[in-house]
Amino acid sequence: MTARFAPGDPVRVREDWPEAKAKVHIRTPHFLRGARGTIETVLGAYPNPEDLAFSRPAAAKPLYQVRFAQRALFPEGKGAASDTLIADLYEHWLEPVHG
Repeated sequence: MTARFAPGDPVRVREDWPEAKAKVHIRTPHFLRGARGTIETVLGAYPNPEDLAFSRPAAAKPLYQVRFAQRALFPEGKGAASDTLIADLYEHWLEPVHG
């Protein structure tokens, strides 16, 4: 499977709440949904844990390390303006950011 994104690409985490509609297993933290970040690393393709959790066949999906500005995620928090958070996210949770 070919990765859709490359290091340096700006992305947005999908603002979706599938757990509100059905019993699902989600690996994407709530506080990242809707947030913008930058692809740091393409980690490879791995079986989707959202399917593995229910013993369903799991297609391999690209996994990325995505870097976020910490103050954008937690504006009330303390820390330096340069502080970042890196999260491992599967491609189906990411959208390209244009412009």
